[in-house]
Amino acid sequence: MPKVKIPRKSTLVDMTAMCDVAFLLLTFFMLTTKFKADDAVVVDIPASISDIKIPETDIMTISIDKTGAVFFGVDGKFNREKLLNSIAERYKIQFTPEEIHEFSLISSFGVPIAELKNYLDMSQFERTNLKQKGIPCDSVKNELGDWVILGRIANPNYRIAISADKVVKYPVVKNVMNTLQEKNVNRFNLITTLRAKPDIK
Repeated sequence: MPKVKIPRKSTLVDMTAMCDVAFLLLTFFMLTTKFKADDAVVVDIPASISDIKIPETDIMTISIDKTGAVFFGVDGKFNREKLLNSIAERYKIQFTPEEIHEFSLISSFGVPIAELKNYLDMSQFERTNLKQKGIPCDSVKNELGDWVILGRIANPNYRIAISADKVVKYPVVKNVMNTLQEKNVNRFNLITTLRAKPDIK
């Protein structure tokens, strides 16, 4: 008895729906992606075995570069504007709306308050190439303490993180910690890279 041959039909898959979904997803990610702003200083942080993650929002960062210069930054455009207005009131400085807008776009900086107005009047290219001296945090002139306190008033939910270069001497980091403790800020994180935990047998 001869076998019945079933005629083969070509399989045609309509890819229109899949292409639509792919482009919709691509458009969604392009429109919702938040780009990380350039930091004022690159810090080569030391390694540790701590695996506690720093939050991505509501973070106040104090960075120390290899020369010992201190940099300060907070997240949130509105919080930065509020913070600069508080600094202007404290130090009796008038900032223009353009300067306030420029400050709201800067992720971190390292200039004394007396030079902040000139710093904000620079172009982005000039600011990137400027060798910033750092924010004073010594016993004579402790501007870092004012930035921290007024930053926490601008956003009480801020968590403080210290990011110090691995070649910075300990007294510089200790000086920053003392500044925080003088302002009754006793909880802060030290940012490090993750190192493998040693095998203990």
